[in-house]
Amino acid sequence: MIDNCQVFPSDNPWNTDISSYPVDPNSANYLASMNASTKNLHPDFGSNPTYGIPYITVPGTQPKVPINFTEYGDQSDPGPYPFPANAPVEGGSGSTGDRHVLVIDRDNCVLYETYYSFYVGPGWNAGSGAIFHFNSDALRPDGWTSADAAGLPTFAGLVRYYEVQQGAIDHALRFTVHQTQQGFIHPATHWASSSTNGNLPPMGLRVRLKASYDISHFTGESKVVLVALKKYGMIVADNGSDWFITGETNTNWNDNDLDQLKTVPGSAFEVVKTGPIIH
Repeated sequence: MIDNCQVFPSDNPWNTDISSYPVDPNSANYLASMNASTKNLHPDFGSNPTYGIPYITVPGTQPKVPINFTEYGDQSDPGPYPFPANAPVEGGSGSTGDRHVLVIDRDNCVLYETYYSFYVGPGWNAGSGAIFHFNSDALRPDGWTSADAAGLPTFAGLVRYYEVQQGAIDHALRFTVHQTQQGFIHPATHWASSSTNGNLPPMGLRVRLKASYDISHFTGESKVVLVALKKYGMIVADNGSDWFITGETNTNWNDNDLDQLKTVPGSAFEVVKTGPIIH
């Protein structure tokens, strides 16, 4: 939930318990390509206000402004979007990174997301943009990106501070790997690679923390994340650093607590079979 909105229906892939799903026959090769034997989990968020991906909620009365798409306009949902002039940008106003903006209309339960976003007044320039209705399981058209390389809703996969404080994350999380293949598994709808190497993970690949991995000694925020990774797993959503897991921008994060996640090896995960690869 966010405010009074359920974040997608209970049968949505993001909200599906995959703890009993079968292991993908190619799991070992995928893990090897993700450097699972040498890399550990890494929280790509923390108390630094330029770290993580921010989001805001706005009322249904928030004025909508034009969005000019500068890269993937033919795969973007046209504006206007209810973006305030001061909507937080990933990395801060001077960021040279992905510059995501995530805004939720909390009265109508609609998610608006843009990538490479710049306020130009009265609207915004953005590389791409997507609108998701929280009451719907509808995917992007196959081949379409979103504000995320995989065509997924970014907000859905964030480690959110309020959930961790409540003691449970009831959805899959989002993570990155350094290289992907030219393919995707639903709910992803887009690839960002020219490689036909079948041992590279496709966008939308889902991994889960092995049931046998002992998390009894973990505490606090990290423990909540790891419990969720056993039940819901995490989904490849973009190219980036291997095993970087995405969370919201929030100065309240306990960095010492989150550092526990950095001790979890990639080899503690397994790839689960959730559907066919679409090429």
